[in-house]
Amino acid sequence: MQASPFAALFPTQLAAPAPAWERDVDVVVLGSGAAGLAAALAVRPVRDVLLVTKGTLDAGSTQWAQGGLAAVLDPTDSLEAHVEDTLAAGAGLCDEQAVRTLVEEAPTAIRYLMHLGAAFDPGADGAPDLTREGGHSHRRIVHAGGDQSGAEVQRTLDQSALLAGVEVMEHAFAMDVLLGVGRNGEKRAVGIRVARLDAAGFVIDVGHVTARAVVVATGGLGQVFASTSNPPVVTGDGLALALRAGVAMADMEFIQFHPTVLWQGAEAKGQLALISEAVRGEGAVLVDGAGKSVMEGMHPLADLAPRDVVAAAISRRMSEAPGGVDDHVFLDATSIGEEFATRFPSITASCKSFGINPATDLIPVAPAAHYFCGGIVADLNGTTSLPGLYAVGEVACTGVHGANRLASNSLTEGVVAGTRVGRELSWKLPEKCAVVDEAVPALLDVSSRTLLRATMSRHVGVLRQPGGLGIAREVLNDMAQSAHVDVVPSLASFETTNLLMVAAAVVGAAEIRTESRGCHRRVDFDTERNEWQQHVGVQCDNGEMIFRYSEVG
Repeated sequence: MQASPFAALFPTQLAAPAPAWERDVDVVVLGSGAAGLAAALAVRPVRDVLLVTKGTLDAGSTQWAQGGLAAVLDPTDSLEAHVEDTLAAGAGLCDEQAVRTLVEEAPTAIRYLMHLGAAFDPGADGAPDLTREGGHSHRRIVHAGGDQSGAEVQRTLDQSALLAGVEVMEHAFAMDVLLGVGRNGEKRAVGIRVARLDAAGFVIDVGHVTARAVVVATGGLGQVFASTSNPPVVTGDGLALALRAGVAMADMEFIQFHPTVLWQGAEAKGQLALISEAVRGEGAVLVDGAGKSVMEGMHPLADLAPRDVVAAAISRRMSEAPGGVDDHVFLDATSIGEEFATRFPSITASCKSFGINPATDLIPVAPAAHYFCGGIVADLNGTTSLPGLYAVGEVACTGVHGANRLASNSLTEGVVAGTRVGRELSWKLPEKCAVVDEAVPALLDVSSRTLLRATMSRHVGVLRQPGGLGIAREVLNDMAQSAHVDVVPSLASFETTNLLMVAAAVVGAAEIRTESRGCHRRVDFDTERNEWQQHVGVQCDNGEMIFRYSEVG
């Protein structure tokens, strides 16, 4: 066990008005991306399901996914090859059995989506066309609309869930887990505290949704950084509520920075346009400000190396400022020519909005926060350390991704794991018990948000060093000490407090892991160390953030 690096205690509950209403359902699902929708859909034929989302049904990360879904569908490919590619990308921290389960069930998940009506781009034989992305040894990525795969998955699952009778509560913020005590005396999740919001994001009222099972599918934490490919709603809410409830978390230091996000100038903030790895899969190459290859000699797969390798290579090259350019490199996709617009219509639109024609112009790109590889410790059935609480999708740390996610495994995992947890809950629900509320509420003022995100981008980005991590820790510690109950409860203050919680867990884990592995890169320890082939876990105990180590697998 590692002593807490933070002197401050963190809130154990978000401050808000007293509950004014109650609902009781069999299962409550938090989040409306692929994982949450797949879970709700799978459990709905047998159970009553309420899906809670702080925005609209289609506002999460799923709809923005460009690459697609990875599955072995080509007879020249093999399950073993997909397993090996995933393990290689995960840099020694994957749970091999979880990886094998995902890979084995992935083809069925693709066919399931097609049965629900998903229109994937067809190949010459009528079967789904398959592309290749970084880290994959074969063409095994199913896509839709060229680069609009996530939107097609979102559309398919949205329609299917609504037709199945899943009840949706939009503009409702899942604040904290309701806790109770089971027959055996153990603490367990018995529901969720929900704030309903008006159009401006202020609290209309607060209620309790009691449930036999709470499924957390709220996605990652991209907005903890100033520059990210994630939409504005991705503020680590499910991760933070799990931390406050004392749920076991792991691998918080492993945040995947997508290597090729459209560079929009030094002042660009918020969600940035993604340039899919599939572009490099079709032949595009990275070059620096002097026109030299970025990836030549850096990895056997060169421009198709795993994301962590490419992002780190780009960051190092930018630090050298070749040709006087120190804040981006270029993606040369001119070899694709006029076919680029047909193959990648949404990327083309994003580029042209900035005056760039990918068929003839170099595309300026730089790494940005993209995918969270850690999270709530769970198996592929969603089971966590807190009975009654389940976690699926990007919010969960299942051992599939390890220290670095293989491209296009995320949507596949969301559908596979979501379906598995929904199926399990349709068979058997946890016990029902009463709510016990002993938490200490507080909120962080929204004025802290800009400094928090800038600090994380400056000191906890692709390349990390001890001095910068220490600065980030002190900034976050000061913020935690400033949290109090008199802040106006709103979407903005809820999100800011959640960002503080997850940022602190990331920084603490990043300081502890004194090596470079996967998408965690320390400039003072630039290689992997055998003694660190283990997970860094974190749990909160009455507001104290405590870090622990655990074995892989």
